[in-house]
Amino acid sequence: MLREAATFLVDTIFDWGYLGIFILMTIESSFIPFPSEIILIPAGYLASKGDMSIGMIMFSGLSGSMAGAFINYYLALFLGRKILKKYGKYFFINENALQKMDDYFAKHGHISTFIGRLIPGIRQLISIPAGLARMNLVVFAIFTALGASIWAFILVMLGYTIGENQELIHSYLKQITIVTIIILILLASWYAYIQRNRRINGE
Repeated sequence: MLREAATFLVDTIFDWGYLGIFILMTIESSFIPFPSEIILIPAGYLASKGDMSIGMIMFSGLSGSMAGAFINYYLALFLGRKILKKYGKYFFINENALQKMDDYFAKHGHISTFIGRLIPGIRQLISIPAGLARMNLVVFAIFTALGASIWAFILVMLGYTIGENQELIHSYLKQITIVTIIILILLASWYAYIQRNRRINGE
């Protein structure tokens, strides 16, 4: 079934071209769970055959990722916040909790957004708390684009180099994910260390 789905997506991407990548990546990056791996890896493979351009794949993929992220951001901003203010007390979320979330994203939203975009299962969801907390839109856009572009480039290159070997793709993707998570843990630890030193020094 997965093989059939992947085949369908390759055909769809080829038929719709870069618009297909944009639409699929918008869906992937919004509130509908849809793995980017089965979009960008086949697209990278098509690029290796000369059927698509890596530059245009990246542009379409990143544009779609940003569109989906903004959908989540604004839904959380305009609808999610109203819902939490009205019904949050039933889930132990009050105005004080929302204020703490606002303060957190005002100070640490950039690193949280960047790291979140690179973690499987979280990359689509990180836009929601950012929207709830009314994170600065420019900062949100910059670090969303940075994280999304890194992940997209990894997947496209994976498809470009070993797009025909499904077993190798699965193995390398698992290894890349593990290495990425380790790097992000180190980055988060370094960031926490810097912030702690700033608090100690009264900055």
